[in-house]
Amino acid sequence: MFNDTSSPLSLLATRRSGKPRDLVAPGPDADQLAQILAIAARTPDHGKLAPWRFVVIGQDQRTALAALIIDAYRVERPTASRTEIEALDQFAHQAPALVVVLSSPKPSHIPVFEQELSTGAACMNLLHAVHALGFAGGWLTGWPSYSDTVRDAFGEGHERIAGFLFVGTPSRPLDERPRPDMERVVSRWRP
Repeated sequence: MFNDTSSPLSLLATRRSGKPRDLVAPGPDADQLAQILAIAARTPDHGKLAPWRFVVIGQDQRTALAALIIDAYRVERPTASRTEIEALDQFAHQAPALVVVLSSPKPSHIPVFEQELSTGAACMNLLHAVHALGFAGGWLTGWPSYSDTVRDAFGEGHERIAGFLFVGTPSRPLDERPRPDMERVVSRWRP
């Protein structure tokens, strides 16, 4: 169906998520990351509010990120197991590049829901740009995304972490996941 690998449709049709733990160097350099973020910002945005923010976490900041996440988790769950703590440490150290995307709704007549949808679209644009540059990306949420303490390290009380977007080069072929049966998710309206 999409045989021309140089076509925009083939690019869209072949994008797959990479598991962040399987993403290795090289990752995007500073110029490529700037390009990825500029493309991510070219997203539907009713009211031109830019209701999202991107926070780049450098490789040299991953240990501090791990400490933040682990400390916040231990406060919330003082009986956390060693396995849980190791998983949180691994979470913070995955992939060569990491962008935390925040939903940052603005006071406006535009409903917050529409602003949150724009944030999700910005994340998807980011992942498409990553793929177009020959990298792979993985969009994770999980406990760190819902922790107010973790959020406060990146944003303010009205903001929410939409996800941790990890970027790098796949260390193995990406898995193709099952896609929905189009007959189940597409219908024609009949008035």
